[in-house]
Amino acid sequence: MPAPTLADANPIDERALSKLRWRCRRGLLENDLLLERFFLRMGISISERQARAMHTLMDLSDPDLLDLLLSRKAPGPEQSSAEVLELLQQLRPVVQQPTPADLPKF
Repeated sequence: MPAPTLADANPIDERALSKLRWRCRRGLLENDLLLERFFLRMGISISERQARAMHTLMDLSDPDLLDLLLSRKAPGPEQSSAEVLELLQQLRPVVQQPTPADLPKF
């Protein structure tokens, strides 16, 4: 049987989601943009496991959180649980390679 993923857990209720979104408001615009994109993508389907992992990340300072989200530094011992590592993968921006149509024509 495969290990459970963050999305497999029970979804949180609306009140808990509202509190989590409020807690995720940050002082750095870059963090706010990445976190808001996650909430827009996940909607009301955020699980209890994802919420616990998010609370762990919200204990970080804004610069430390941004460094983790941009993979500029490795997670510390407090952020090394399977829940947090999986959530980090979901939060990290996807770098898209330009297609030939996106490149400027000379």
